[in-house]
Amino acid sequence: MSGTGVEPEDVEVRDAVSVPDAEGRPRRATRRFPLFTRDTARPEGGGRAAPRDAPAPARQWPILGVLTAVGVGLLLTALDQFRSGTLLIGVALLAGGVLRWLVPDVGMLAVRSRFTDMVTYGVLGSAIALLALMVQPNPWLVIPFLKDTLHFTVSG
Repeated sequence: MSGTGVEPEDVEVRDAVSVPDAEGRPRRATRRFPLFTRDTARPEGGGRAAPRDAPAPARQWPILGVLTAVGVGLLLTALDQFRSGTLLIGVALLAGGVLRWLVPDVGMLAVRSRFTDMVTYGVLGSAIALLALMVQPNPWLVIPFLKDTLHFTVSG
């Protein structure tokens, strides 16, 4: 008996890089990841966006805000306001990227690493917003290079 109440037989070593510390609790011996992953790590920033005792919608306000804006954009698109609806969807995704960058805990808005989420939300939001601005008839944004490219691919 070592006096700590923990016998060596009671210590469970979880993986090859874990060893018991002085009190017999398993700890990581190196900073290397184990060869086989047995659990899924929460993404960076994947904690609650509000305290634990707050109601569920308040804890997940970033994703609910983005999803609400996307839902309103889809509703506008269904109500024959295609340009404004898709523009709202693109802006909502861009806002999701900005939230992912600025807010330390964004809840379920965090899917991957912070950088990957920001790039994904930014590229998709920019593409959707750009296409919404260029949609025919009467585009709000005209990019001559793209018009010429389309002309050559269709007429050739």
